[in-house]
Amino acid sequence: MQTRTLGKHGPRVSALGLGCMGMSDFYGDRDDAESIATIQHALDRGVTLLDTADMYGPHINEELVGKAIKGHREQAFIATKFGIMRDPANPTARGVNGSPEYVRTSCDASLKRLGIDTIDLYYQHRVDPNVPIEDTVGAMAELVAAGKVRHLGLSEASAATLERASKVHPIAALQSEYSLWTRDPEQNGVLDTCRRLGISLVAYSPLGRGFLTGAIRSPEDFDADDYRRSSPRFQGENFTRNLTLVDKVKALAADKGCSPAQLALAWVLAQGKDVLAIPGTKKRSRLDENLGALDVVLSADELAAIEAIFPPDAAVGARYAAASMTHING
Repeated sequence: MQTRTLGKHGPRVSALGLGCMGMSDFYGDRDDAESIATIQHALDRGVTLLDTADMYGPHINEELVGKAIKGHREQAFIATKFGIMRDPANPTARGVNGSPEYVRTSCDASLKRLGIDTIDLYYQHRVDPNVPIEDTVGAMAELVAAGKVRHLGLSEASAATLERASKVHPIAALQSEYSLWTRDPEQNGVLDTCRRLGISLVAYSPLGRGFLTGAIRSPEDFDADDYRRSSPRFQGENFTRNLTLVDKVKALAADKGCSPAQLALAWVLAQGKDVLAIPGTKKRSRLDENLGALDVVLSADELAAIEAIFPPDAAVGARYAAASMTHING
């Protein structure tokens, strides 16, 4: 397993982690037995970075991860998140809360669900515009001092917010969507700021929510409760145009002798030693395919060919519905 340093002086973790969200939420049917087996198989393969959040489920994904790592705690580097609130009466509604009291109560609840004494990496899932980031990170820093958290992170934060947060406590990681079809961190100054401050970029959805695998050929491929049915990039003409780009990536992958997913993940990892990726899956077979990306080395010419097909802004459609985009780059 290739490893990379998390943050300026942080621990070494697997370059490819495992995103656990889809095991419990958003992507259709659950299979807890296979999901637990997938997490344990990941640990056996040398994957250490496991990513979850209290809002996935909500709550049940942390419980699932907790069951999977029982007896394997020393092998796992657990990252979880707080800050997005869901309304049980309206599954699509979202709120954010970054108040110090909410930080403390959320951490205690996550520790209990995960069945652990310390969270390795604790993220603010979305920045609360009504609470100064200094107050939120100050409360997170208190968790480090109390031994409940080892390292701090932010998710989908702006460059300016990263600057302010880092003055309160070192930030080890910034989690952001980053892939061939989402190049925002390159364009909004976030990646440059991370590098200047010594913050690792943890790329979520590095396979474009599964689209870059080439396996999705129609919106009808999704289960009825799969949220991608309502995602702008998977709608109508947007879907058709984006599929054309993916087919070109499939051709490059075929020439390279790897799968499209492996090519897409290899591209993310090639963007710098300070970039990690957490592709999500709930199947052991897909996990093994994804880990094959570690053996794919892209030359400068191959990277240029990929860039020619998938330059920034090549994908069409917003990456979230309008309501969710209000909390991006906070």
